[in-house]
Amino acid sequence: MDTPLFSIITITYNAGDVLKPTMLSVSDQSFRDFEHIIVDGASTDDTVSIARRMGGDSLRIISEKDNGLYDAMNKGLAMARGKYVVFLNAGDTFAAPITLRLYSEAASKDPDIIYGDTLIVDADGKVKGPRHLTAPQELTFESFADGMLICHQAFVVRRNLAPKYDLSYRFSADYDWTIRCISHTIPQKCINLNTVVIHYLDDGMTEKNKRASLLERFDIMKKHYGVATAVMKHLSFIPRAVSRKLK
Repeated sequence: MDTPLFSIITITYNAGDVLKPTMLSVSDQSFRDFEHIIVDGASTDDTVSIARRMGGDSLRIISEKDNGLYDAMNKGLAMARGKYVVFLNAGDTFAAPITLRLYSEAASKDPDIIYGDTLIVDADGKVKGPRHLTAPQELTFESFADGMLICHQAFVVRRNLAPKYDLSYRFSADYDWTIRCISHTIPQKCINLNTVVIHYLDDGMTEKNKRASLLERFDIMKKHYGVATAVMKHLSFIPRAVSRKLK
């Protein structure tokens, strides 16, 4: 399988407590034309042994020290051989065994980007609710001026369209990366599956790094859309954030 349709890339570091659902989610997929790449940051727990035990024939693992999440993602991109890349990090899962098949059906139309919606789950896999942002029906460059509308794990992109992650961002390089991916395509080459495709683990890290992440996102928005748009959009986000807090 020199060129599988999908390269599923999983980033791990001491993820033994959360990796099993992710591995099961991949092995349960009814569509099998994929490779699974695990980029591990030299874990000191049983992460790698779990991956080896639960992975299939398509699994490839690299375990070595890295310079953080986005450096590991760049390593995954460099290893990938698939037509499309899918990031599914430790603790996250496909929403159903048919999810990859849904992606493959959309891929038959030769799009640049395929995407869907996301549900947030806790450590027990219990659904907490949808993300506060919904994937747009039509994906344009301007869409992401409203924030990270599509969860990174629910954003599948043609590999030859995917740039490296900008390592100057520690917490929000995925936002910058998705905008750059979208900037190289047109809405007609992007397909919304109009269904939930990913269960995203709420591990609390977003809240812990929220201020730094927001500052980076403002900088990214300013870079791509201009200072005035960045300021106006962030002012408009305030009522949304207050409403979310009250809920």
